[in-house]
Amino acid sequence: MRLLELTSAEIAFLTAHPATPDPLQARLTRKLVATLGARLRLPVQAAALAPPAAAAGGAPATPDWQPDAALASLWLTRRLGGRRVEAAAPFVSRSLLRTLDAMLAECWLDTAAAPTLPPALMWHITTDPVTATLAVQLPSHTTDMTRWAREVIRHG
Repeated sequence: MRLLELTSAEIAFLTAHPATPDPLQARLTRKLVATLGARLRLPVQAAALAPPAAAAGGAPATPDWQPDAALASLWLTRRLGGRRVEAAAPFVSRSLLRTLDAMLAECWLDTAAAPTLPPALMWHITTDPVTATLAVQLPSHTTDMTRWAREVIRHG
C-alpha cells in the first residue's frame, strides 16, 4: 500500500508547538510574575516564548539563567531604590540570579516529578518602564535538576 503525501495543513499541525504549555513552564511563569513583581515593586507580566535553540556544548550541569541587559538594568535600578532605568547595567546582579535560582528550585521541588526536562525555557517580561527577555537552559536529567534544587534550598 502506498502512503499519501501530507498536506500543508497536516504538516503544520504535526510541527506546531502544543497548545497547552509545559506544566513546569506554566507554573514557573506564575511564580516568576509574583516574584519579580514583589521584588521590583512593579506590576509584571510574563509570556512564555519558544525557547532558543540548544547550545552546541550540550546541557549545563545546573540551570543557566540568561537575563537580557534590560532586565539586569531594571533589577539593579529598582533594588537600589531608583525609579527610572537610565542606562544598561554592565553586569547581571548576583542577587537577581540567586532570586531566580531560589524560585526555580522551589517550583521544581513543588511540581510532580516530570519524566523529562525541556532543554530551555524563555519568557517575554513586561513592566511599565521596560520590556525584557529571560531565558534559562536546564540540565538534561531530572535527577541533576532535583539534586541542584535541594542544594539551592538547603543553602538559601
